[in-house]
Amino acid sequence: MTTPLIRDLIRYLDAWAPPAYQESYDNAGLIVGDPNVPITGVLVSLDTTEAIVDEAVAKGCNVIVAHHPIVFKGLKKINGKNYVERTVIKAIKQDVAIFAAHTNLDSVAGGVNYHIASRLGLENVQILAPKSQTLSKLVVYVPDADLSGVLAAVYEAGAGHIANYDHCSFRVGGTGTFRPLDGAKPVVGDVNKDETVSEQRLEVVLPTYLEGAVVRAMQQAHSYEVAAYDLYALSNTNQTVGAGAVGDLPTDMTETDWLGYLKSSMNATVIRHTALRHKPVKRVAICGGAGSFLLPDAIRAGADAFVTADYKYHEFFDADNRTVICDIGHYESEVFTKDLIAQHLRQKFTTFAVILADTDTNPVRYHF
Repeated sequence: MTTPLIRDLIRYLDAWAPPAYQESYDNAGLIVGDPNVPITGVLVSLDTTEAIVDEAVAKGCNVIVAHHPIVFKGLKKINGKNYVERTVIKAIKQDVAIFAAHTNLDSVAGGVNYHIASRLGLENVQILAPKSQTLSKLVVYVPDADLSGVLAAVYEAGAGHIANYDHCSFRVGGTGTFRPLDGAKPVVGDVNKDETVSEQRLEVVLPTYLEGAVVRAMQQAHSYEVAAYDLYALSNTNQTVGAGAVGDLPTDMTETDWLGYLKSSMNATVIRHTALRHKPVKRVAICGGAGSFLLPDAIRAGADAFVTADYKYHEFFDADNRTVICDIGHYESEVFTKDLIAQHLRQKFTTFAVILADTDTNPVRYHF
């Protein structure tokens, strides 16, 4: 069996959490390393530090897959003056690649926030703030004989997914007309003669970042020398891509019981929260990491509690008794992302070890 290369790992992770969905400030992807190197093992961590690189080397792993990118801003010099530069230098010297899946993994259904929801036992989980401007529609006119082949091709390329459904399309029959001019090589009809053909108007929705791949697949499956098609940008919200998540507990809890349950489920050291409202907790909104920007969405969703991290003092006032903000800490809210990534990699790759990092990378300590 051929040993997978780092590029195979990248291809798989990018299909799961497309780089197109990362935020503009982010730096997900392969940060250090040669994509053409065979993989000896993968160490999965929340962060990448010098200690994580040491652990990877000690465990025979030449790839680190982390949630947080070690490099956020451009490095003009790499001389070891801070932990970022020292980590990059050590990784390069030890031939350890570093890959990060960050806000792109936050943004997809089944990603970071869905994993938190799973740990909390939430049901009916949905994206809290779905994104718009991420979908397109392809309309193509297809002769009847080509329909099944073109459909299969665009589905395979990633079109036709709507929420929890795939192979979604619309078609309506009609008559296509054309006249081949000199130099044309028509599949149907003769040069300089008008032609009419029974065709289907085929419509499929697709992620905008896949436009190129879907159009190429359509053209390869289409028998015409030149296929007639249109691409439209859609303003629809994408129910499988966005920020945060929201779901329901199987049964109501008192706020005190909820806080204890949250602390235990997420292995949190402490929870900073707003004043209790003395109401049952049933609906819960989530955002791993810094999520104060989603408070209005959590309130609109009717969340009794909003679980996130990195809340500032004055931001707690914004709850205004409409929900209970529960700040469990940045590390605590995302550390279990390691388990999520490892689970996916182990299902896909069986020729190398996928190991959860033992090193505690949490920079925050508590004194009681």
